[in-house]
Amino acid sequence: MKKFSLLIAVAAMVLFAGCGAKRSQAYYEKQSQVMSANYDGSYVIRVQVRAKDAVVAFTDGQRKAVEEVIFNGVKSGSSGVTDLKPLCFDMNAREKHEDYFNAFFVDGGEWTKYANLKDKRVGSTRYQRDGRQMVETVTVTVDRAGIKKKLQEDGIIPMEGRY
Repeated sequence: MKKFSLLIAVAAMVLFAGCGAKRSQAYYEKQSQVMSANYDGSYVIRVQVRAKDAVVAFTDGQRKAVEEVIFNGVKSGSSGVTDLKPLCFDMNAREKHEDYFNAFFVDGGEWTKYANLKDKRVGSTRYQRDGRQMVETVTVTVDRAGIKKKLQEDGIIPMEGRY
């Protein structure tokens, strides 16, 4: 009888253990936003990345901001700032120039010259942490004019006035 009641107690604990509130693991990526424009041709962009720690998040955020300026463009996130159009209008530019962009976006590669955290302000970085990684919103300054000049010099995008 003792074994039977112990078995019923264990079965009840197993049955009711799964009845707790379920936490959603859903992740909705917010679009990157242009927060402000500087007079030197650079833009302050807020991006959202997933990473295992803050150092990786800051690096990935900078790389993602440069990537979006080149390929996707960035929507305006503040009044008075216009949307940024992509520098490469060719939809297949990444595939056509795969070797170039692989070398450009390698860790510590050429892209690091065009992104920094100089306009990052206290409290501008937000993060949410789940068990394994964090979702972090990073504020990055991207030198769009410098990227455009570099891509034109390297023949990836056409020079101004030439089509």
